[in-house]
Amino acid sequence: MNPENPPVNHTSPTPTGLRGPGIFLAQFMSAEAPFDTLANIARWAAAQGYKAIQLPTLGTQYIDLARAADSQDYCDELKAVCAQAGVEISELSTHLQGQLVAVHPAFDTLFDDFAPAHLRGQPQARTEWAIDQLKLAARASQRLGLKAHATFSGALLWPYVYPWPQRPSGLVEQGFAELAKRWLPILDCFEQAGVDLCYEIHPGEDLHDGASFERFLEAVDYHPRAAILYDPSHLLLQQMDYLGFIDRYHERIRMFHVKDAEFRPDARSGVYGGYQGWVERPGRFRSLGDGQIDFKSIFSKLTQYDFAGWAVLEWECCLKDSEQGAAEGAAFIRQHMISKTQKAFDDFASVTSDEGFNRRLLGLPDA
Repeated sequence: MNPENPPVNHTSPTPTGLRGPGIFLAQFMSAEAPFDTLANIARWAAAQGYKAIQLPTLGTQYIDLARAADSQDYCDELKAVCAQAGVEISELSTHLQGQLVAVHPAFDTLFDDFAPAHLRGQPQARTEWAIDQLKLAARASQRLGLKAHATFSGALLWPYVYPWPQRPSGLVEQGFAELAKRWLPILDCFEQAGVDLCYEIHPGEDLHDGASFERFLEAVDYHPRAAILYDPSHLLLQQMDYLGFIDRYHERIRMFHVKDAEFRPDARSGVYGGYQGWVERPGRFRSLGDGQIDFKSIFSKLTQYDFAGWAVLEWECCLKDSEQGAAEGAAFIRQHMISKTQKAFDDFASVTSDEGFNRRLLGLPDA
């Protein structure tokens, strides 16, 4: 079997419609049980009421990415462990590796911790490693029968996000051209694997709002696999219309993080936060139901546009304990799930018609 071309999983049809609840495990990873192994955390997630788990892939605690890319037997074992616990894998995540695809030198030292120790202090080698990680993730996702993958875009332009001093002419265009150059070969790998590559729209990334995503999309020639991980919390904290965002970009939204937030501006600070800690900032992440986000409208819009993916809790809260947030989150998502109706509510009053009947209703002569 050629490890570069794993077989597509055709054992079951792709589910349609919104699915859930799922949970992203990055914020729960620990050396302590029940968060220490895939089997243990899968059982824990199922006990909380989750049907799926989204797996971070940095390190090998829950999944060995290189092995998953090359071994169908290993992927089948991972799925069996999850199935035995009562959950399935919704998606894989390379948020931290994706960050390293594009790093401005100002952040080299801070982001070095995301890379293997032997690559630290070697930005070019670190970037090459990150690109390879994404390509492995494409093949691993294909072997696992997954349809979408979560990542960050990285950032070459973030130090220049506020135009003071004035940005030199052409800087932004050149930055996005370089970003596209790095991501296009990765997107092609995801195309070969039949998996959507979903960029979380997130401050700190070059893809942090709709305008920046559109710049990137143009730079990669509207690649069919360039997609969006929709997380309304990051849009609320930028004071964006997170519901209108769905109307505008629903065709590219292929993943959904269910995360709450609140923005309460005061006389001391606003969107930028004044370098304060999360508790003191006007904008802060909250556990589901504790913030300001209108999830009823979000679930309604995603259902309206036939979003076919998982509703995945990402817990990030500056006040509530993670385990309490996880326990409450599964029920919250279930309460917001919508089974889309297959008929109009007034079908009971419908009348049979044909063209002639309709013409008579309009007062027109028979044709």
